[in-house]
Amino acid sequence: MPETKPKILIVEDDKEIAAIEQDFLEINGFDVTIEQDGLKGQALALSGGFSLIILDLMLPGKDGMAICREIRNKIDIPILMVTARMEDNDKIRGLGFGADDYIVKPFSPTELVARVKSHIARYDRLTKSSFNPHKNDELDLGWLRINKATHRVFINETEITLTQKEYELLSFFASNPDVVFSKEQIYDKIWGEEMYGDLKTVVVHINRLREKTEKDLSNPVHLQTVWGAGYRFLP
Repeated sequence: MPETKPKILIVEDDKEIAAIEQDFLEINGFDVTIEQDGLKGQALALSGGFSLIILDLMLPGKDGMAICREIRNKIDIPILMVTARMEDNDKIRGLGFGADDYIVKPFSPTELVARVKSHIARYDRLTKSSFNPHKNDELDLGWLRINKATHRVFINETEITLTQKEYELLSFFASNPDVVFSKEQIYDKIWGEEMYGDLKTVVVHINRLREKTEKDLSNPVHLQTVWGAGYRFLP
């Protein structure tokens, strides 16, 4: 029985760019679907069956930011945001709405393929591990409890909702208390593609994590900035 190819959804209104993305992804063993309209792309994404979504920022019908937020609120799937803009605010907003990563036009098709492979492989590893629960797969710090088998997180026994990357980041810090990690080390550990990384991705995800775990964002107690060095987690 032939192996099922991972399915990629490209939501992109530029036909030429979409065709190039499709060609390179199909050469590398992916099954690709293209949709040019934002609303139709969102409906397709929510229909399920895709391994990753490549989502353009500017789309007819509905913009990529709004689509990303809708998808993230309903399903957990890697989302790679594509933008022609260079402004940091657009990148930060995209990550804030739940995108796992972004890539700026013009980009190398080989870079795109590398990003897609990296995100799918990491997501698959985490998904498969959730079906193999072990007795010691719960990390309990009193105020914080992380069940690594089910990927559920509780703060003072109240469950909080995290994106996949936020969960990975919190689990990484909680498993390595008091250790200072640079932005580069964090990116390499969580995103895994050091050569393609933008360290603003780390900053945005840490800020989002603080919003969900800290009582006072102006004076974080647990996820602290070590100026000139990076970040550390205090249990």
